[in-house]
Amino acid sequence: MKRTIKSLRGLNEGIGRAVAWLTLAMVLVTFAVVVARYAFDLGSIAVQESITYMHALVFMLGAAYTLKHDGHVRVDIFYRKMGPRARAWTDLLGALLLLAPMCLFILWSGWDYVAASWSFRESSPEAGGLPWVYLLKTAIPLMAVLLLLQGLAQALESVLSLREPHAAERTEGEER
Repeated sequence: MKRTIKSLRGLNEGIGRAVAWLTLAMVLVTFAVVVARYAFDLGSIAVQESITYMHALVFMLGAAYTLKHDGHVRVDIFYRKMGPRARAWTDLLGALLLLAPMCLFILWSGWDYVAASWSFRESSPEAGGLPWVYLLKTAIPLMAVLLLLQGLAQALESVLSLREPHAAERTEGEER
């Protein structure tokens, strides 16, 4: 079980770290767009759309990484006062009763939306825009799958913590 948890957490850690570089790319591309527009009176719809694409990818593919590092909103006023067992139960029930159904709903409701986009290789409606809208929309189910996998890791970690009270220290010896 520990190996599964480590693998799932490692996957989202790697993806999160890789996607984080898109924030630097967004800043640099945004800077270039501003300089090109105001200094040289140049513009490009495709370059502007690329900023939107990067922004969307950072949020959608970084969601599981954020969950892994406890960066999502939660009612910490109660959670921080809980003991390790109560936290494990809260994390387990949250993953099973809230996170998993939400991810499954996103997969179910978004599947046709993404499939329709792929069926005609949807591209930007703007002249000169990027031709890969269908690829961007693929990040929607991918986000749900990554969140589901991180939720599974969190649930397994909670079960391990409930079965072995001393396993409350992180599986990998690191912060979530």
